[in-house]
Order: sequence, then structure tokens, then C-alpha cells
Amino acid sequence: MRRASHSSFILSPVAHAVSRLAMLATLGLAAAGPGHAQAPAGAESAAAAPPLALKSTPMLAEGVSKAPEDEGPTFVFGDRISGRPDLETVIEGNAELRRGATSMRADRIEYYQPDDQLKSTGHVRINNAGNRFEGPELQLKLDRFEGFFTTPRYSFLQNGGNGQAERVDFIDDKHLTAHRATYTTCERNNEESWKPAWELTATRVDFDLDQEVGVATGAVVRFKDVPILAFPKVSFPLSDKRKSGLLPPTLGLSSLNGFEIRQPYYFDIAPNRDATFSPAVMSKRGVDLAGEFRYLEPTYRGQVSANVLPGDKLRGRDRWSYSLQHVGAIDTGVSAIGGVGLNLNLNKVSDNDYWRDFPLTTGQVTQRLLTQDASLSWGKGYFSSSVRALKWQTLQDVSSPIIPPYDRLPQLTAAYTRVDAPLLGLGSGFDWSAEADFTRFSADQNLTKQPNGSRAFSRLQVSRPWLAPWGYITPKVQLHASSYQFDSPLANGATSASRVVPTFSLDGGLQFERDASYFGRSFTQTLEPRAFYVRTPYRDQSYLPNYDSGVNSFNFATVFTENAFVGNDRISDANLLTLGVTSRLLDPATGAEAVRLGIAQRLRFDDQRVSLPALGTTPVPGALPVTDRVSDLLVGASVNWVPQWTFDSTVQYNPKIRQSELASIGVRYNPGNYRTVSAAFRRQRNISEQIDVGWQWPINDLWGDKGQDLGAGRGQGGGRYYSVGRLNYSTLEKKLVDAVVGIEYDGCCWIGRVVLQRSQNSTATASTRILFQLEMVGFSRIGSSPLETLKSNVPRYQYLRDKISPPSRFTTYD
Repeated sequence: MRRASHSSFILSPVAHAVSRLAMLATLGLAAAGPGHAQAPAGAESAAAAPPLALKSTPMLAEGVSKAPEDEGPTFVFGDRISGRPDLETVIEGNAELRRGATSMRADRIEYYQPDDQLKSTGHVRINNAGNRFEGPELQLKLDRFEGFFTTPRYSFLQNGGNGQAERVDFIDDKHLTAHRATYTTCERNNEESWKPAWELTATRVDFDLDQEVGVATGAVVRFKDVPILAFPKVSFPLSDKRKSGLLPPTLGLSSLNGFEIRQPYYFDIAPNRDATFSPAVMSKRGVDLAGEFRYLEPTYRGQVSANVLPGDKLRGRDRWSYSLQHVGAIDTGVSAIGGVGLNLNLNKVSDNDYWRDFPLTTGQVTQRLLTQDASLSWGKGYFSSSVRALKWQTLQDVSSPIIPPYDRLPQLTAAYTRVDAPLLGLGSGFDWSAEADFTRFSADQNLTKQPNGSRAFSRLQVSRPWLAPWGYITPKVQLHASSYQFDSPLANGATSASRVVPTFSLDGGLQFERDASYFGRSFTQTLEPRAFYVRTPYRDQSYLPNYDSGVNSFNFATVFTENAFVGNDRISDANLLTLGVTSRLLDPATGAEAVRLGIAQRLRFDDQRVSLPALGTTPVPGALPVTDRVSDLLVGASVNWVPQWTFDSTVQYNPKIRQSELASIGVRYNPGNYRTVSAAFRRQRNISEQIDVGWQWPINDLWGDKGQDLGAGRGQGGGRYYSVGRLNYSTLEKKLVDAVVGIEYDGCCWIGRVVLQRSQNSTATASTRILFQLEMVGFSRIGSSPLETLKSNVPRYQYLRDKISPPSRFTTYD
């Protein structure tokens, strides 16, 4: 049979007779019988002819024929093509075959059509949907993608994992087995002496590209050619997709627990549910059993976690904790009612020392006040209501006792709110609301020094805003009413009490704008003066207990409010005027704020007589009546002149003593990804004075290596060191309060982290722990993870590897 040079043709699933006629017509062969075709003159120029169409009979793995139209056409190219119709095709020299998402290149490709058997030799390369294989010889049943590859190298699209093996057996296009194989995510270069920084070697690796997971038998993990882990059998991810199995063990060393090793096991229960069981051995304490369960549904979500440490060797007792967070709605099945919201935040530990021995990560207000909070809420239209039960667990310390907050068992609330609505025939434009609250308060009376009781509270509020482009004015009227029932008599012998307090306020402001230019930049400059007057008559409340009220902080968010207290047990009397002015520089193109300057001060016409009682035997801020006619001066500034720099400050200045009562000054420099430095100074006169510094910065910058801008979550290239940390220093006590200091190294396919954390547990004690971790990117992490510690302590900290980036669709092309 003659050969055609520089030819190409298509193996297409069409009828046998049509394919044969097409081939004969294309090559111009005479129908002289099988095996006796004569090539016409000029056959050497067959490259210009249209492609051949030959029959293909694809078979299922079970041996059942599929409909030919289910398979796409197969294209082949090469320097020389020869073959017999419906029997065999041979492509030599730059041989190439393509079908669907699969392309193959080799020096020689032979395809025997009756058995669907393909054999490729010499520099064989396969690209199967972006997964690549290279080796000297391949035998494959093309339709079923079943066969073997000798001594191939391979790489996977999803995470860049690659390796080599003595032999790879293809079960189908999604499943393969590699014998005497290696695996790593380190990017291979063309040097013959190249060795990856880390590598998994195994006698056998089963790759499931459908589930994106690999299972290695007889596996050893080497880092810098040193064995660090060995497994009889281990599974690992080929992407960031979840899967059940053993997670890498975590190692830790701390002054409280000693040496600690924890071995988690992950359960991928369903796409919206998972669980982790994490037993640990602590050299100073014993065996800790920890677990977590998470769930996510269309209308609710939550997680449950628990720890049990039987027979703590240091404390001589059993230790435990649990936490449950749930947020969601319950469908009542009644259309008139609809859904009911259910929120749960339940936390409890075994003893008062738990917070000191095991730092809590449940998002509590403090480490020593744990909430057990459950609420049901319902709303429809303008109406909303809720039922709540709140109980506190207070972890007491003899050297620093805490007055416990009041439990609310139960709390019932209801509210009806209208905005821009009509009111009593006076026309529209009114904002009005009615609120009601009934709460049962209980706590340890030996600590609170006041009786437990129940309180019913209501508030009616009506305002009428007038808004215009140049400013606004808003008069408002409020009526507060409360009724109390006490378990034991007050100091005056009363077991009940009531109070009604009206409040009137008037809020107004103006808006001026002009074009301005500073330091060569054009701005829209604003001037926004504001005046806020409030009048609340005095009502004696000194005989009432204080269940939930506290003094409002003096800042720009609270200086323009009616009540000097937060909560509903104290309504401050007031006859005062608050004056303030704000000026801003705005970018005229984007509206971005470059500078904000503000100042505010209260002018008091009458003494404020309502104050807070002491908590137990402890005086609290606001316990004394306010008699100053002129309040402290509140000054604030925020500057974001360029995106890299941010400055923010607030100062409460006392003009009488010419000192600041409170001051908070902060600055942050953030010129790009992984480069951030922040510093803050916070001062409360005669109480605290602290300097807080946090940073993440590449150390390589010191010798001029600026790295690459690969984007957030991808690092800045290999071979880079990063310094990370946060220091909190008390200038009054002249000591370091808390500290987190660490080093990260990015080796492209691996990341090393070492972090030292020091936490102040009390005025006299502190705990220290070392967190070290080796992250083999796209494979696993070994050690005690410092990532959550860095994320929660270092402002604007960024992970060097956030998650596996999805590959571009163009990477599937070859």
C-alpha cells in the first residue's frame, strides 16, 4: 500500500458504507478488492485533499456498543499516513491524534480499528482535558481510554501536581493507577538533576480524577530528601475539594500543655455537612478528645464543637467544653405566619480555670464570660417580635473577680415601626415606632448587691424629618415608661416601682460645598455644621436597681444621641446643646474621601442629676452627677490621601486640666499585597496607656528583592521570607502585654512558618507557645497551625496561599 505524505484525516462515527466510499473517493482508489487498491498518479500531493472519514465502533467498558453518534470525530495528522480501510491506520513523523478533550503526539502512532487498539512510540505525549502524560510508549483502547503507559511523567491540571512512575495503567479517562510512583506539587524544570523540595513516593498510587483524590499505598513523604512521614496507605487531594480521611497531624509546644500532638480525621458527610474528630495527646495533661460538626442548609446553618479531657493530670479533674452556633429560620407551614427565626449561641466549660489553660476560640465577648443565648424571632410587615433566653457562665478568678451580668430568663420584645408614613391625619412624612420589652433579670445577689426582678419597658417615638439638598431638620418626641417587680424589697421597702420619662430633641445640619485644590489635587470640599438639642426632665431613678445600663462612650457616634446611658434602666435628664462641624475633602470623580476633620462639644444648661449606681462595691464611670457646663472637646481626623497610607485619630480633650482624657491615634501603611505596617497609641488618663504595632512584610526587601505581584493569596514568588507579628506594650506598667512574632518562608511548593505567641492570662501570669508548620502546597500541612492566630492578631494579614486557583480553560489545549 502506498503512503501519502503530509496528510490528515478524520475518524468519524458514520455508517460503514459511507466511510468506505468517502475514503475511496478521497484517495481515488479503484475498487479492486480488499488489499489490492492501486494508488493513482500524483498521490504524493494528497496533503491538499479533504480529510478521510473512517468508521469507528466505540464500546462501553462493559463491552456494550454505544451509538456511534455519541462519539465526536477523531482527527489525525502526520508527515506520512498509511493504512487499510476499516482495519488499521499508521501515522509516522510528527504524529498527532485528537479526539474531544484528548490530544496525543508521538513519533509513530498505530491504530488497529477492529480492536480499537492504539499504540504510540517515541516521545509520546497525551493531554487529556489538561492532564498531561509523557513517556516512550503507550498502548491504549482509544474509545474506553484503557491501557498502559511505560515510564511516564505526568502532571494534573487542577493543582499542578506532578510525578513519574515505572508504569501507569489507565482504567478509563478519569481513573488510573501509577506503579512505583512519585507525586509533588513542585514545578518541574528542564534540568536533569532537578529534585523537588518535597515528594511523596509510593509503591502504588490510585488517581481518581473524578473525585479529585489520590490514594497512595506504601507511601513515604520526603522533605529536602529526608523522610518525615510514612503511611501504609494515605489519601491526598488533587484540588481543594473536600474528602474524608486522615488530616495531617498537628504538633505543638506550650508552657501550659507541654508537647502536644493532635491527629484529626475528617468526615465529608455531604456537600453541606462535614465533621472532624481530633484526638490529642498532651505530655503534661493527658488525652484530649475534640470534635466538630458543621452544617449548611438553604434556610439555616451552624456548627457544634466539643472537647473532653478525662483526668487532667495538672488540675486533677475532668475537663470539658462545648459550643453550638446556629442561625436560621423555621418554616411553620402556615402561610399567615411564614418563617420563624431561630438563633442559638450556646457555650459552656467545666471550670473557672478553663479559659486560662485552653484559650477559647468561640467568639465570646471575653474569655471569662460565656453566653448561653437562644432566641426566636418573627416579623411580618411593620411588626417584629422575639423571645429570648440568655444565661451567662462567669469564670471567676480570686485575684480578679467579675461582677456577673444579669441572666435574662426570659426576655420578650415587640416593635411596630413606620417610616415616611402618615400620622393621625397630619399627613405623611412621619417616622414613628412603638417598642415593648419584658425581661426577667436574675444573678447572684451576693455579688450584685441588689434584688433580682422583672421589668416591663415601653417606648413611643415620633419624628418628622425635613430634608433638602442644603441640609435637614428633624424634631423628635419620645416617651419612656418602665414598671418593676422585685423579688425582695428595695432600701425604701418597696417591692415594685414605675417611671415615665418624656424626651424632646431637635437635630439640624447644613451642607456647604465648594471646589478646592490642595497640593496639586482637585477636591470637593464640604463644610457640615450640626446642632443637636435635647430636653429630658429629671425623674428620680436612684432607688431603682441597674440591670443593663452603662455609660455611653464619648465619641462621634454617641455625642449626638438623647440618652447618656445605654440600656433601659437609666434615662438621663438633659438640657443640653451639642454643636459640631465636619469638613471633608472628596475626590470629585469618584466621591472617595481623602480627608475628614471633625469637632464636637456639648453645652449643658442644667446639671445632669441621674447617674449610675456602683456595681456591687465597685464604683463605675458615670456614678457621679455631671455638673460641667462645657463638656470635653471631641476632635477627630481621618486622612487617606493616597491609598497606601491611612491615618485615623480621636481625642477627648479636657480644657480644664488641659490634658486628654482619652486618645486613640492609629496609622497604617499598606503599599501592596503582603506589605502592611500599622501602629496605634491608645490612652485613658490614669488608667491605661498602650502602644500596639502589627506588621507583615517581606524580609527580602532589605536586600532589594521586591518579588513578583502575583495577587492576593498567591504569595510573591519563591525564595521569599516574610516577617509577621503584633506587639502590645503597656507604657504605664512598662511591660509587654501580648506578643505574636513569626517568620514565614515561601518555597513555591512549600511554606514554612514559625510563630511565638505570648498571652497575658492575669496580672501575674502569662502563657507562651510555639507554633510551627510545614505546608506542602496543594497536599497537606504538618505541625501546629498559626494561621488563625496570625489572622486574628495581625491587621490585614494575608495568607501566602489562600486556596488553589482554578485553572484557565485555555490550559486544556495542547
